[in-house]
Amino acid sequence: MNRILILALCLTLAACKQEAAQDITPVELTAETLGHFCQMNLLEHPGPKAQVHLEGMPGTPLFFSQVRDAIAYGRLPEQSHPILAMQVNDMAANGATWEVPGRGNWIDADDAFFVLGSAREGGMGAPEAVPFGTRAAADAFAAREGGTVMRLSEIPDDLVLTPEETAPDTPDADFENRLRALSRPEG
Repeated sequence: MNRILILALCLTLAACKQEAAQDITPVELTAETLGHFCQMNLLEHPGPKAQVHLEGMPGTPLFFSQVRDAIAYGRLPEQSHPILAMQVNDMAANGATWEVPGRGNWIDADDAFFVLGSAREGGMGAPEAVPFGTRAAADAFAAREGGTVMRLSEIPDDLVLTPEETAPDTPDADFENRLRALSRPEG
């Protein structure tokens, strides 16, 4: 009889237990919001931003200074947690500008239209994947700024995973002179 009572109690408790889905509601940027890779304040950098919600890590998502960086993060094999959602600023909504990419204008990255290869650089100075909520808005931006419109699944890895050239095309004479001075033998 005790076994039946214990079994019934266990079944009742199991039935009462509800799996709570992890909240993936977009989180607005604040003065304390830091970029995942750069650990710099996001509000100090221009251009669209991204946030990534990871399974088993409720609360604060990972934020990115550039949308391109969030896309790259999503494709890195080193990830420890599955991505539940990636959200980006819709650069055509709520009066978004390059300096102030908006508030309350987060859209799911899978639903966005991205312009890649435009003349615009993201918050960290690298080429940006500029997100829009509609194809028409993305096409209009591409006509003004250059670039190609793509969906997230169409973006080739090399456009987001390839490091950007950080050295200037022409040598900086002052930098070269300082290097030479450091390497001169003392005499």
